[in-house]
Amino acid sequence: MKQLVVVAIGGNSIIKDNASQSIGHQEAAVQEVAESVLATISSDYDIVLTHGNGPQVGLDLRRAEIAHEKEGLPLTPLANCVADTQGGIGYLIQQALDNCLSRSGEKKAVTVITQVEVDKNDPNFIHPTKPIGAFFSLDQCETLKVTHPGWHFVEDSGRGYRRVVASPEPMRIVEADAIGALSKQGFVVICVGGGGIPVIRTEQGSYQSVDAVIDKDLSTALLAHEVNADILIITTGVEKVCINFGKPEQRALGEVTVAEMARYSEEGHFPPGSMLPKITASLAFLRQGGKRVIITTPEKLPEALRGETGTHIVNI
Repeated sequence: MKQLVVVAIGGNSIIKDNASQSIGHQEAAVQEVAESVLATISSDYDIVLTHGNGPQVGLDLRRAEIAHEKEGLPLTPLANCVADTQGGIGYLIQQALDNCLSRSGEKKAVTVITQVEVDKNDPNFIHPTKPIGAFFSLDQCETLKVTHPGWHFVEDSGRGYRRVVASPEPMRIVEADAIGALSKQGFVVICVGGGGIPVIRTEQGSYQSVDAVIDKDLSTALLAHEVNADILIITTGVEKVCINFGKPEQRALGEVTVAEMARYSEEGHFPPGSMLPKITASLAFLRQGGKRVIITTPEKLPEALRGETGTHIVNI
C-alpha cells in the first residue's frame, strides 16, 4: 500500500524574486516543481500538494488598489485574493503535473479551493504578524505608510520589508474529507493554497470569510493530520535545516528526534519570520501521531524521500 505524503511548496518557489513575477516565469518555476513531484510519484507515493501565495497575493492586492485609484473599481478583500490565487496557482501546478503525468498515462491532478476555519476571537487579529506581498525598501515603506496609515511592515530575513496582516491559528480544514477521498481515488490533489481561505463560524453556524492570512505550513500540518498522512514534507530555500545559522559553528541537521528539534527551537536557533513556523508545524504534526517530517528544497524532494538528503524529524 502506498504511503500518503503531503508536500508544502512555498510561494517564493514559484515567484523567486521581483524580476520573476510574470506568468511565464511562474510557469517555468512550476514546471521544475512538477518534475520533482513526478519523480516522487514514480517512487510509489500518493501525493497531496499545498502551496504558498504570498508574492501572488501581494500582486493581486496591488492590482486592485491601482484599479481602485485609477478607475474607481471596488477593492478586492484579502480573503478573495487568497481564493483567486488558489485557483490561479493551482491551475498552473495542475496543468504542469497533468502534462508530465500524461507521458506515463498515470494519475491526474486536481485543484480543490480550500477553506480553513479559524477562531474569530484569535488574538492574532489584534497583533498582525504574517508577511505578505512583495519586498520593499525602507524608503518605499515610509511612502506607503503615508498613503496607507493602517498598514504594518516588518523586516524579513535581510531581504527587505514586507507588509504584515493577521495570521490566526488554523482550526479545521473544511474540505479535508474531499481532499482525502480524491487522493484515495488516485488523484494528485493541490489544495490549501496560501494556508487556505480563512473563515469563521457565525452564530447561525454558517461560514463567513475574514481578511487574514493563515500560515501555510501550519495549515499543511493540520491537513496532513486530518487526512492521516504518513509523511509531511515542507520545502524551503535550504537543503537542510541548520542550527547556529550564519555562525562559524553552523551545523546542518540530518535525522533528529522531536525532542531534539524542540530543544533547538527553544534555544532560539530558528528565525520567527522564516524557519520557525516550519519547525512549529512539523512538531505539531508529529505530536499528533505523524511518523516523519522532511524539510528540504523542492529540487531535492525525490532524494530526500529516499533518505539521501534533507532534515528528517522522526517521532520516536
